[in-house]
This record gives sequence, C-alpha cells and structure tokens, in this order.
Amino acid sequence: MLSISAFFLFALPIWYIAYPLLVGALVTAFVVDRGLAKDLFLIGVGVGIVSWTSVEADVGWPSFIRIGATLVLAVSVPLLIDRFVFKRKAYGFPWRSREKKTRGEIAYLFAVPFLGWALLPFYFIRSGAYLNWPNITDTSELVRFFIGVNAVGTWDELFFVCTCFALLRRHFPVWQANVLQATIFVSFLWELGYREWAPLFTIPFALLQGYLFSKTRSLGYVLIVHLLFDAIVFLAIVHAHNRDWWPIFVY
Repeated sequence: MLSISAFFLFALPIWYIAYPLLVGALVTAFVVDRGLAKDLFLIGVGVGIVSWTSVEADVGWPSFIRIGATLVLAVSVPLLIDRFVFKRKAYGFPWRSREKKTRGEIAYLFAVPFLGWALLPFYFIRSGAYLNWPNITDTSELVRFFIGVNAVGTWDELFFVCTCFALLRRHFPVWQANVLQATIFVSFLWELGYREWAPLFTIPFALLQGYLFSKTRSLGYVLIVHLLFDAIVFLAIVHAHNRDWWPIFVY
C-alpha cells in the first residue's frame, strides 16, 4: 500500500487515492507490527515531504532551491526522527564495506558508462523524452543542470536505497524489499522526467541498485555507479537539445 501510494503521488498523480493509501498503510502496519509501523512511518514521512512540491526538472533558481530543500528534508527528517524520537539507529549511510569488491562489481563500474552511452541518447531522442527536460541556453543554466543531475542522483541512493530499502529489509526478504523500494524509486523518476519508454531501464536500474547495495553494503559503490550513469544522462540530454554539442552518440 505504501509503495503503491508513491505511484499515485508521483507517476499519475492522483492525490485523493495516494494519501488514503499512505495513511491506510501506516494504520495497518500499526495494527500488525509496531516495529514495521515505525519503519514505514519513516518512509512515509520522506515520501510525503517529496509530494509537497513538483520535482519536474527545472533549472530556474526558484525551482533549483525549492527542489533541493525538499529533497534534503526528505532524507534528514526521517533520520532525525529515528535518532531522536525513536531513540535508535535503524539504518545509516555506510560509505564503504570492508569486503573486497569482486571482479564482476569492478567490471560493472566500467560497463555503466558504456551502457549509458549506448542506450540513453536513443531513448531520449527517439522517444522525445528529452523534451521533458530543460533546454540549456547559457553557462549558468548548464552548471545548475549538472549540479542538479548529480545532486538528485546522490539523493536517490540516500533515500531509496539507504533509507527505504534498508528499512524494508528489516522486515522482508531482499527481493521483496527491493521490489517495494523500486516501485517508489521508479514512480519518482517518472515525475522527474524519465517517461515514455523509461521504465524499460529505470525498473532494472532501481532493482540492480538495491541488489548491489545488499551485496556490497557500500553507499560509495552504488553512488559511483549512479553518478557514472548520470554523467551520461547529463551529456545525452544537453546533446538532444543541441545536436552540435558533444556529437559522440549513436542513435
């Protein structure tokens, strides 16, 4: 119910379905399991805060500040509640694990930019999805867009993986917690601008990020993966609007 409420909050959105689902999820969890209720409450607080404002991509200064402040609150408020109201440390942000990365995990770091280069320009341009994103016209906007893409990518891992997935993992198997967090993740990405064919790669990406975090237990690793991918997102969107900029893509 909580994950589906995010779909109705971000992807559609239909608030008169979303908020009753969100409240119903928390009430049901309170009846079933108080520990589950606390953890879902933290996720619900974060989701609710994000739902207060539109997160559609916009590099104008007012939107840049508004969205940035909203995302900071969505991560920090649940964390503060967990630490100072619930008096516990149910989750955190483990930068790196002591385990040595496997060859496959290292190889994936090199594969991510190539996969982004091969897939993203084709998606953005052929589907017309680049029109969901701002057309950069000056250096200031270009800088803000670059910062925004990386900041949102960082926030994605802090909230969807380190917060939502980590809290859900306290109660559900990895696969189930991963599907639940991916539902929220992909719904948010849809509102952000990843529409049309985007779920064909945002769903696998969200699931893979959760899986990798469960295996590596390293925020640093999944964040590097995400930011490498987002670097290609930035280049592809700017190129889609200005075809003479960075003509390095095949589509």
